[in-house]
Order: sequence, then C-alpha cells, then structure tokens
Amino acid sequence: MKKNDLGKQDILIVYIDDMVIAGDDEMEIGNLKERLQTEFMVKDLRELIYFLEMEVARSHKGIFILQRKYTLDLLKEI
Repeated sequence: MKKNDLGKQDILIVYIDDMVIAGDDEMEIGNLKERLQTEFMVKDLRELIYFLEMEVARSHKGIFILQRKYTLDLLKEI
C-alpha cells in the first residue's frame, strides 16, 4: 500500500501473474496502470469479481469477500 504526497492511496496486490489494483482516486489508478503497461503485458478485466477462489461482492453496506462458489463446489464433491 502506498500513500502519495496528496494523501491518496494505491493498493497493488500481486499473486504470481494475477494482480489487483485498488485505490481512492480513479486518476491515480489510471496512472499506475499506465506505468505498469510500459513494463509488463497487462490485461484489464475491469471490476473485480473473483480473485484466488474468492468472490468480491459490493453493496451499499460495503465490499464483502466470500467463498460461496468454492464452498458450493466442495459440497458437490461430497
């Protein structure tokens, strides 16, 4: 997590070849994506729905991390 001089935050989560970028300023996120694209081949999948077997759900109450699909898949195997 990085806080810039203007007090804004960028969060970059990397696991092998998967990456999540989050932050509190769309322009800063765009700048970070552009910088990454100059060095790496990056594919923007837009809004995060799944990451590492976790589902990301949004509501007016906040952002929730679930493992509903993973749990249902495990139950099917039983």
